[in-house]
Amino acid sequence: MAIAASFSFRSIDAPPFLSHTRAASASFDPKDPHFTLNLPHYSLRFSLKQLLFSISSKTNHVRTSRTASEIGGAFSSSSGIPPEGPPTGSGGGGGKDGGDGDDNNKEEDEFGPVMKFEEVIREVESRGARLPADMFEAAKSDGVRRLIVLRYLDLQASPWPLSAAIKSCSLLRNRMLADPSFLFKVGTEIVIDSCCATFAEIRKRGNDFWAEFELYAADLLVGVVVDIALVGLLAPYVRFGMPSSSRGIFDGISSACASLPSSVFEAERPGCKFSIQQRIGTYFYKGVLYGTVGFVCGIIGQGIANAIMMVKRSVHRSEEDIPVPPLVKSAALWGVFLAVSSNTRYQIINGLEQVVEASAIARRTPLIPMAFTVGVRFANNIYGGMQFVDWARWSGVQ
Repeated sequence: MAIAASFSFRSIDAPPFLSHTRAASASFDPKDPHFTLNLPHYSLRFSLKQLLFSISSKTNHVRTSRTASEIGGAFSSSSGIPPEGPPTGSGGGGGKDGGDGDDNNKEEDEFGPVMKFEEVIREVESRGARLPADMFEAAKSDGVRRLIVLRYLDLQASPWPLSAAIKSCSLLRNRMLADPSFLFKVGTEIVIDSCCATFAEIRKRGNDFWAEFELYAADLLVGVVVDIALVGLLAPYVRFGMPSSSRGIFDGISSACASLPSSVFEAERPGCKFSIQQRIGTYFYKGVLYGTVGFVCGIIGQGIANAIMMVKRSVHRSEEDIPVPPLVKSAALWGVFLAVSSNTRYQIINGLEQVVEASAIARRTPLIPMAFTVGVRFANNIYGGMQFVDWARWSGVQ
């Protein structure tokens, strides 16, 4: 028996004060387990099982599951660019012995050889650049893949302010090393969300838009923070350095979290696989992170909005004033919404983007994965806004 639903929604996934509506429908048939989402001008149909097993092992935007301790502290990469030897442990186990040589040859053909310390220093000095401390230690220890070295040198030579951010912010640097399109994805998310929010706010507030501009601005700024978190928390990243040698309980938890894939559908590489348990663990771990971000941003954003509303009403009261939304309840709604709905949707988006990026046609035409990112994230924003309206009404926040 197929299950179907229709919706009326607002065109945004993050701030809440929106009213622009459209129609959409979704259906799921247990006998033929595909999820179909029908939106104006969009129709998405996919199988989660097919998505899980169709992710290509050749994409260069994914991470090996090897920890730094498993490779002698040299290099552990979320871009799927491994060191010389095969992985051995917590990432889900190594490959079969018979295929190690072929796997290493394929990796070298695709990502270049492992550069020794002297080669790395020579390349860096020829560009007049300097390696950050963690990359320097990795190169000194066992070397770094040539692609990573060249990619870093290109990034640090970028125009300001990107070059300064690459040199000073390891979080951005490591994500850009793993996925050069990371900033494009973040920018796409922010632009789509902000445009939808602005359009909806203008329609909702009408002639009062400029009089209530501070509410819109506070909402928009918090929305940007949420957008960055939504993309960044699931993005693959390159990690350098040795883990802590301490055996305390917190170090054990940290090590276990570090062994998880960046997202549920993170691609696998030859000789390095993630277990189903690790992928399930990633979903709940990222859900906790998303929920924390949602609650904190909800407290800040709704707190600012409530403070502005109360200050205005102390000066001028009107019978048309709406009740001040409950602060903690609104923040809790945002936390639960991001942990459950946003976490699920963005995990799926990451998997879909990896499938497209690994395809042969995308390698020949780079604009195709970029266009797909824009389209799928726009559809997701609409669907997320639609869901939030329903959740807010069910919870009594709106």
